[in-house]
Amino acid sequence: MQDLVAWKTSDDRMPLLIDGARQVGKTWLMKEFGRQHFKNTAYINLENNAVMEQVFESYTDTAQVIRAIAAYTHEEIVPHETLIILDEIQEIPFALSSLKYFCENNPEYAVVAAGSLLGIKFPKKRAPYPVGKIDKLRLNPLSFTEYLSAAGEKQLVESLKAGDFSLISAFAPRLNRHLSDYYFIGGMPRVAATFLKKADYHKARKIQLQIIDDFENDISKHLDEAQASLAHTLWQSVPVQLGKEQGKRFIFSKLKEGGRARDFKNALQWLIDAKLVTKVRRISKPEIPLKSSASDQLFELFLLDVGLYSAMTELDIESVLTMSPLFGKAKGALSEQFVCQQLIAELEATPYYWASDKTPAQLDFVVSNKGRIYPIEVKAGENLQSKSLRAFSEKYDLHGYRFSLAAFKSQDWMTNIPLYAINQLFALSTK
Repeated sequence: MQDLVAWKTSDDRMPLLIDGARQVGKTWLMKEFGRQHFKNTAYINLENNAVMEQVFESYTDTAQVIRAIAAYTHEEIVPHETLIILDEIQEIPFALSSLKYFCENNPEYAVVAAGSLLGIKFPKKRAPYPVGKIDKLRLNPLSFTEYLSAAGEKQLVESLKAGDFSLISAFAPRLNRHLSDYYFIGGMPRVAATFLKKADYHKARKIQLQIIDDFENDISKHLDEAQASLAHTLWQSVPVQLGKEQGKRFIFSKLKEGGRARDFKNALQWLIDAKLVTKVRRISKPEIPLKSSASDQLFELFLLDVGLYSAMTELDIESVLTMSPLFGKAKGALSEQFVCQQLIAELEATPYYWASDKTPAQLDFVVSNKGRIYPIEVKAGENLQSKSLRAFSEKYDLHGYRFSLAAFKSQDWMTNIPLYAINQLFALSTK
């Protein structure tokens, strides 16, 4: 919401495109933004909308489009006072193209659009993409601090944002309880809202399963039978491979006998474009930019949400909340999924991982910010030995960071940060 307000008041504002997976809250956010910050809102859902499809494919004049939107929504369109919302814009590629003309000819109109499958559906029709003519924002599932805010823990959130670890430590039991809930509930808005209102874990799980079913229906809807089968196999294997003990690399031969990367290439790209999975590539050495040494063939896959991971692996609430020893290796995979999600949502970082070619040493994540590299190890259990992190830090002369359930502790070569305080990673290096 803060980013949207900054966009509204920007001197060089262009039409805004909000990208993100289905059901992460794009529609609610746009409507609430209009309600709070504009005199009125003209909202149009472009999915299965034959009237507006004809409008955008027939008209090239912005004034005509404005008149059509006003007629369709029964709203007066006033520059600077009305928010125009074009939802599911990927359904009508010419509507996406029209954003270029709003930018060039009528920048006084506030236009926000949202789409879930932009990289997938847009190329299917001949309509020029509005390159350089739009502002973009990415909406992710709720981060942990956003979840805390929704839970009414304003003071805890302020403590986390301030990096006040003496105060944070005092509230560690409360934060750990919320963290356990978040591992199970995750950040899908409808799941979180239902749980925080009713405190019903079973109802939250039911909604998660509905969301997973919706995602899988999307796969079947948008891909042919052969590719859909491959995409389903990939999607369902992600949490399984995250929990494996051997190495970090995603192994296609585990999906089916003789499985090869090239067989799954298109299906994997579809899942990535749909924002259902995140591809974390392996780097060979820590150099800026990290992307320069990243492999396209060696990578790990994560789901978009830790709560959906819990649901897909059928983790029961008792195991998650008590961090039961029977939880076993799944606890580590769940924590890695959590950390990956927070690195993206909280810190807007692109996560990579590192593994040695000559030894078993490997690091869960490596990220960069403002020219600085952050090697990261994730620990979910009692064993806090960090042999790989230490070896990596000494070899490349880099300060290491460990996320665990232990309290904050800074050493000469490594800093331990509680899992619930990931948001402080970059801030700590400036203190």
